[in-house]
Amino acid sequence: MLVRDDTIAAIATPHGVGGIGIVRVSGPDAEEICQILFRPATDTDSLKNHHLYHGDIISPETGSSIDEVLLALMRKPHSYTGEDTLEINCHGGHLILQAVLDKVIKAGARPAEPGEFTKRAYLNGRLDLSQAEAVMDLITARTDRGRAIALSGLKGNLSEKLQLIRSSLIEILTSLESSIDFTEEDISSKPPRNISQDVEDVIILINDILSTYKEGKLFRDGLNVVITGKPNVGKSSLLNRLLGERRAIVTSIPGTTRDFIEETINIGGIPVKLTDTAGVRKSAETIEKEGIEFVWEKALAADMVIILIDGNTRFADEDFEVINRNRNKRIVLAINKSDLPHKITNAEINDIIPDVEPLWISAKYGDGISELKEKIYSLASDSGEHMASDVILTNLRHKNALEKTAEFLAAAKDNISRENSPELAAFDIRDALDHLGDIAGETTNEDVLDRIFSNFCIGK
Repeated sequence: MLVRDDTIAAIATPHGVGGIGIVRVSGPDAEEICQILFRPATDTDSLKNHHLYHGDIISPETGSSIDEVLLALMRKPHSYTGEDTLEINCHGGHLILQAVLDKVIKAGARPAEPGEFTKRAYLNGRLDLSQAEAVMDLITARTDRGRAIALSGLKGNLSEKLQLIRSSLIEILTSLESSIDFTEEDISSKPPRNISQDVEDVIILINDILSTYKEGKLFRDGLNVVITGKPNVGKSSLLNRLLGERRAIVTSIPGTTRDFIEETINIGGIPVKLTDTAGVRKSAETIEKEGIEFVWEKALAADMVIILIDGNTRFADEDFEVINRNRNKRIVLAINKSDLPHKITNAEINDIIPDVEPLWISAKYGDGISELKEKIYSLASDSGEHMASDVILTNLRHKNALEKTAEFLAAAKDNISRENSPELAAFDIRDALDHLGDIAGETTNEDVLDRIFSNFCIGK
């Protein structure tokens, strides 16, 4: 796969107004573009590598200044992309940045495609594909835990472990192939080592990595949690309490919440998207009926449902309907208004929805909210504790590739145990290596690469 030999440019900072904005340029013409557009504040014969210089970006046509900037030239291969790279630190207004970018493009660059800087870093061997994907995970991380996992991937922790697996498989393949050669010389074809156990050891290591995926996916993609219940049960009050701010309108009038409200909070490092929904009841009003239909749609798509019950009233038909419609979901059963006299008991609750432990809370005063968050976390992660592994798998593409690798290794182990021709096991090991190589991008086709990098922002 060839690296394009042209020069690309893009605004590398988010759209909006800020103190600093960066225009990034990468490619063989980066230094020439710098010479055309940059007028340093003090005379200098040539720019030093990886130094910041103060000066102006000018219009070559008129010589007039466009912006006062700090500029750094990073010559290959010691740059993010592995190419000559120019970073122009401008004042952070979109008009200024766009004017500078226009001049850079007129001087010989072309607009970069989404993710093209990181794609070039991958193609130039600065990052492998799993590290490149970790860049986007790092940018989009919504909690510190998600950021730490993404940074671990960018630093190459997953790549190092996969390289150890790859080295082990190459050793196994070498032993198998040597036994194939021996058969042609009438020498025993039995491999000179316990290859079956070696393959099993690699399978165990892969399964250990795969076991982290559920937790990793939670920290990367988050959890979708819907709050549902009958009107006036305290759903909006609970949302506000969990957020720690007044986000939803709270009144004693049934039907106040017509549409759903969504906000994200951090629970134990998991980004949890909370959805406050309309109260469930029979209504003749068209808008409210539409809102209730949204409740069922949102609950169906949710990862978890908080069913909120009013502990100060008897069970109503609406409570039974909410419970019955969500029996197959992961449920947190919260009994609100614990600060008021209890009109229902845990025994009654257990008769209606056994195997789900009720949690008494007060959305008004905050009682039980910490326990509610702990319950959400423990249900989401099963164990309720962080895994101690130094590698946490977060990417579905990586998971699928590792599963395929393990499948071919299991087939190889089976062929070895049956004492079939070593050539059959060798074929399986090669297939396993191919799928393992997909993760780092060693065997990944260009269509997959284009799809991965198209999800990146322009400028990264």
